[in-house]
Amino acid sequence: MIIFRNFFPTASAFLHLRLLFSVFLMPVFLFALSQVPQINVQNTVFTFIIWHLLVYPASNGYNSYFDKDEGSIALIETPPPVDKSLYNFSLFLDILALLLALYVGWILFFAVLFYGVISKMYSHPTFRFKKYPLLSFLIVFIFQGAFVYWSTYASISGLNTLEGWNFNFTLAGLICSCLIGATYPLTQVYQHEEDSNRGDKTLSIVLGIRGSFYFSALLFLCSSMLLYFYWDRLEMSTNFWIFLALASPVFILFSNWFFAVYRDPSKANFKNMSRMTLLSSIMMLIYFGLLNII
Repeated sequence: MIIFRNFFPTASAFLHLRLLFSVFLMPVFLFALSQVPQINVQNTVFTFIIWHLLVYPASNGYNSYFDKDEGSIALIETPPPVDKSLYNFSLFLDILALLLALYVGWILFFAVLFYGVISKMYSHPTFRFKKYPLLSFLIVFIFQGAFVYWSTYASISGLNTLEGWNFNFTLAGLICSCLIGATYPLTQVYQHEEDSNRGDKTLSIVLGIRGSFYFSALLFLCSSMLLYFYWDRLEMSTNFWIFLALASPVFILFSNWFFAVYRDPSKANFKNMSRMTLLSSIMMLIYFGLLNII
C-alpha cells in the first residue's frame, strides 16, 4: 500500500491535469482529420486518446507540479497545492501514451516521445525552458501547433508523411501554429508578477501588456492570411469565409478587451482571459468541426 500511496491521483492532482485544456487544443486534431483523404478509424480513435486524454494532461500536470502556482493559472482560478501523486500520475500517463503510440505507428511514437521530453524540459528546474521568452514561445508555437498537426495527419491516414510532404501540408501546420501562438501571450498577460517572482521571463513580460495584445493580433492576422491562401489553393474559398464569420465574435471580444486594458491595465485579469480563451476555443471547435462534415 505504501508503494501506491502516492501513485493514484488525489482530487488536487486530478484538477491540475486540466482535462478541459485538451478540448481547447482539439481544433488542431479536427483540422488534420478534415484534411486526411482516407481515414483509418482505429488509428484516429487511438490518436485522439493519446493526445487529448494522455499527453496533454500529463504535460499540464508535470508543469503544475514544478510551477507550484499560488495565483490563477489557465482554467484554475485558485489552484490547490500540488502533491507527489501529480508527478507520479503524469509520468504514468506519458508511459501509457508511448505504449499506445507504438501500437499506432512509429511516427506517432517518436512524436509523443519528443513532445514529452520537450514538455518536461519546459518545466523542470534543471532546464526550465519556460523562463526564456523566445524559446518558450517557439516550443508552444511549434509543438502544440504544426508538430501535432503533422504527426496526427500521418497517424490517422496511415501515410508516410516523410515521403509525401507537400506545400499544403506545410501550410496547414503553420496555420495551426499561428492560431496557437496567437493565444499564448494572452494566457500569460495576468501572471507577470508571479512569473517574475519565480524567475520566469515570459514572452508576455517582454512584450508588456499592450504589446501582448498587438502580438496576438498580428499572429491571428497571419493565420487568417495563411488560411485564405490554403483554401484558395484548393479552390475552396468558401471555407475561408466561414472561418471569418465564426471568428468575428472572437475579434469583437478581443477588441473590447484590448480597449478596456488600454484604459485600465488591471482588466488584464484571469476572468477576462478565461472568457477570451473560452470563446475563441468554442468558435474554432465549431469551425474545424464543420470542416469534417461540409
